[in-house]
Amino acid sequence: MKRVRQLDLFNKIKEIREFEYGIFYFFQGGIIISEINEGIIFKWINAQKVIIAAQEIYGREIPLIYVSNRVNQYYILPFDWVKFYKNRHDVAHNAVIGKTKRSFVSFFLERLFFPNSIIQFKNLEEAVRWAEKISKISLKSLAQ
Repeated sequence: MKRVRQLDLFNKIKEIREFEYGIFYFFQGGIIISEINEGIIFKWINAQKVIIAAQEIYGREIPLIYVSNRVNQYYILPFDWVKFYKNRHDVAHNAVIGKTKRSFVSFFLERLFFPNSIIQFKNLEEAVRWAEKISKISLKSLAQ
């Protein structure tokens, strides 16, 4: 699987935030792509830091499009996602990229807790095209 840095996307990145648990790429139009570090247990407290960063970068008006680029194996506490979505309702769209059985199981669990739909992609390029399309539609509707 490809990482964000391996694609010709850097001209579209608004900001990069590196945390002890992973790298988050904030693109124009409310698109966030994460690459969580190997072996991390991604918890609610980690997600809170990302939320604060998103609010600093985009404000609260732009609907967020979150893409989890699962280039490493890591763990998510499923019940922490309830806290995440309860406290940040403007994650309008969510996608995951992964090909392994583990990523499929995580995808299934996340669908149980995410109030909107989650889409799964096999590669980063497809997910970016989808996110850019959604972003254009969302920004157009905000402008009206």
